[in-house]
Amino acid sequence: MSKFKKKKKGMPAVNTAALPDIVFMLLFFFMVTTTMRETSLLIDTPRLPSATEIKKLEHKSLVSTIYVGKAKDAKYGTGYNRIQLNDKIATPDDVPAFIFREREDVSEGEIPFMTTSIKADREASVGIITDIRLKLRDVNALKLSYSTNTGTDN
Repeated sequence: MSKFKKKKKGMPAVNTAALPDIVFMLLFFFMVTTTMRETSLLIDTPRLPSATEIKKLEHKSLVSTIYVGKAKDAKYGTGYNRIQLNDKIATPDDVPAFIFREREDVSEGEIPFMTTSIKADREASVGIITDIRLKLRDVNALKLSYSTNTGTDN
């Protein structure tokens, strides 16, 4: 019998010394690149109209969104003609003040590139959309975009 035994060759252990560094790098990456929603939605717009042609908005930081639809909570009223500007329910008469507040946050040279996006439910009346458009025209906010579903199956 031999005095020395052969050691069994097995799989080498996995080196996990760099694992915490990788996890923290991924965590840091997602923290830096994620943007949080700035407004909490009080309006429910589940059924957006369909579109056959779309154009992507290039400067998302210069887009002001107006939500039109049914209020999620009954305390804001019923029906599909509720308007949300930032975090409050509003009327078409509040739209010019909303646009002026949005213009204060951007430089003078970027104001011509500002776009107003209307995200309206399919059941919203055309009258409320027209009222919003007229108020936007009064404050010279002429770049208008309608948010839609891209498919035709809805």
